[in-house]
This record gives sequence, C-alpha cells and structure tokens, in this order.
Amino acid sequence: MTVTDAPAYDFDKPLSRRETGAIKWTMYDADVLPMWVADMDFESPRCIADAIARRAQDHSLFGYHFDHQPLRDLITARMAERYNWTIDPSHIVFLPSLVVGLNLVCQLYGGTRGHILTLAPIYPPFLSAPKNHRQRAVQVEALAVRDGADLRYEFDFAALEAAITPKTRVLMLCNPHNPVGRVFSRVELEQVAAMAERHNLTVISDEIHCDLILDPDQRHTPLASLSPEAAARTVTLMAPSKTFNVPGMGLGFAIVTDDALRKTMMTAMWSGTVAHSNVMGYVAAEAAYRGGQPWLDAALAYLRANRDAVTEYVRAELPGVAVTTPEATFLSWLDFRQTPLAADPYKLLLEKGRVALNNGKDFGKGGEGFARLNFATPRAALMDGLARIKRALTEG
Repeated sequence: MTVTDAPAYDFDKPLSRRETGAIKWTMYDADVLPMWVADMDFESPRCIADAIARRAQDHSLFGYHFDHQPLRDLITARMAERYNWTIDPSHIVFLPSLVVGLNLVCQLYGGTRGHILTLAPIYPPFLSAPKNHRQRAVQVEALAVRDGADLRYEFDFAALEAAITPKTRVLMLCNPHNPVGRVFSRVELEQVAAMAERHNLTVISDEIHCDLILDPDQRHTPLASLSPEAAARTVTLMAPSKTFNVPGMGLGFAIVTDDALRKTMMTAMWSGTVAHSNVMGYVAAEAAYRGGQPWLDAALAYLRANRDAVTEYVRAELPGVAVTTPEATFLSWLDFRQTPLAADPYKLLLEKGRVALNNGKDFGKGGEGFARLNFATPRAALMDGLARIKRALTEG
C-alpha cells in the first residue's frame, strides 16, 4: 500500500542495501531479514543528496568545519515554529553524534563514582555512557501496563525519587522514549523538572525522535522549554539523523541555554575530548531542515500505517505476544514473556524465524523477554518479518 497523498515518495520501493555497507544489512547472513538498528530502509529526501552533490562539485575541499551559521538559524527557527521554544542561535553546540553528547555530559557532571539516574528499559548507550566514566547507571524500571496484546509504559515517579542519593548527579531522560515509544506529556515533564530542581540534578534530555510524532493530535514538549529553571540545568540533544534518515552523516547538536553549562561543554570539546563534526553532515542537515519537510510528512503517514499494521498483526496472529503502539519513533517493543520464546526471544527469532530484532536484554531492567522491532521498512518487508516471527512462535 503506497501513501496516496504524496505520490512523489515511494516508500514501498524495495532497496538493496547490503552493497552499501549498511551495518543493519551486513551484520547477519543473507537469509536473515534485519529489523533491528534504528535507521530506515527508505531513500532519504532527494534535497539532501542534491545538496551534498553540489557541495562536492562546487567546492572540492573538505577541511575542518567547526560551525555553520545558516544551520544555527534554521534550528532556532524550527524550535520556535514547532515547539514554541525561543532559543538563541548561540545556544547550539554541534556534535558528531548524540552518543558523544551523552558521554560528554556524564564525564563533565557525573562526578567520580557518581550515580546517573535513568528510566529503563532504555536505549543502550544510556547504560554504557556512565560506565565509560567510572560512574554507576541507576536504572528505575518504568511501570508497564499490559492489557491482552496491548502494552503501555508510564513513569514510576515514586521509585525515581527513592533512587536518588547524595551521589546522584545526572538524570538521563529519553523523550520520545526509545524503546517504548512514549511521548511524555507536559504534566509528566513538569514532574521530572521539579524532581531535578529539588535534587539539583543536571538533566540530559535525548530528544532525537522529537520530529517523529506518529499521532497528529500529540505534540512534543522539550523539557528545557518548560521554564528558565528547567532550561538552566538541561542539555537537550537532537539531530536530523533519525528524522531524515541520515545517521551516517555524523552530525547532531545540543541546545544548552545556560551560559555556564555551555561554556563548560565547549571548553571540554576544544580540549580534544570531542572530535569535530563531518563537513557533509552540516550540508545534509541544512538541506534537510530547509527542504525535507514534505518528505517527512509523507514518511510519517507511511510509518503510522506500518505501526498500525504491526499492532494489528500481533493482536490477530501472535498469541501470547504484547506490543506497544508507539506514539513516536519507528520502533515497536514486543513482550514475548508469555510465549515459547520467552527464554531468549532474540536468539530464538534469529534461529527459527531468520529475523533479527534488537535484543531486549541490551535495554537494561525490564528488557528480559522482550525484543525491539524497527518498522521503518517497505510494507512487504514488514509483513515478511512479522510472518517470520509467527513461524518462530509456531516452531518454538
């Protein structure tokens, strides 16, 4: 089924990615269908490829590139237009990736042997970044509500508060949340901000999926946009990588409105702690934010239909499995604990179904017996993957 309101974009088009070196497709044997790492099996917006080609043709010099004022201005305007958040262009700190940002803030603000608090299950670098700096990742498991085949997650604020000790330095938030797909409400975020204020915590807010809101009636709220007090302690991480399918271009950014916080980060970066961003990453990001919105609108409609196809298939064809209906991202979180695959869903799906999902164990507390599925793929491939899961369940 092709999106009918945007015929210029054919997301049903099958693409061969193995020869491109894409890790998603080269990690496994040729008979395995990969539905794991979070990039899309869609062509990126044409405006990005065109801009990169023009830059290479017009200026065949690729030296160090530390800034890009047009991109600063585009991001600033985008924050105001989409999120009613007023920032200054100087508040933006360019990074080679968001994972670098996670590690940098842990290094600068986590303290020696400090505790870094997060809500699990969670994107695996949230767990590895503290360990990289001899800190402890303190995981508080989110409240999972299961109703038949439907699964939804909520904050456990009492448990979060109880987990804070004098050693707790940083709160790591993922909103929209990876892997459970929640878009946290303003009320929930106000509780997070109040807790950070009470305990004097620096907050890393990973908002990389903020432009991938699947339900038109929902809206992303940046944590730092809530108040000057919230902004003063928050490092907001964003990127065009997930939104426009350019993760290999190596560019993300932090929005840091507090001058002292931003100066500390910039000083560390200029000392050699962080590598500079890819020159073509700036070109790709500018092109994406300047001309990629029509592509994104069409992609969101297609992703929304794919998400619904996953949910409907699980309900009808996968007995014992429960699944989130993500409000954002292109990732479904599947619960296999009441199935024959419960012992190790990742391994058994790979062996019996020849389909590769992300291993739920890698997402920390609450990940045992789960797997994450990437549905940003042509519909035919998605249905093939779901059929492979069904086959593994039947054989399990």
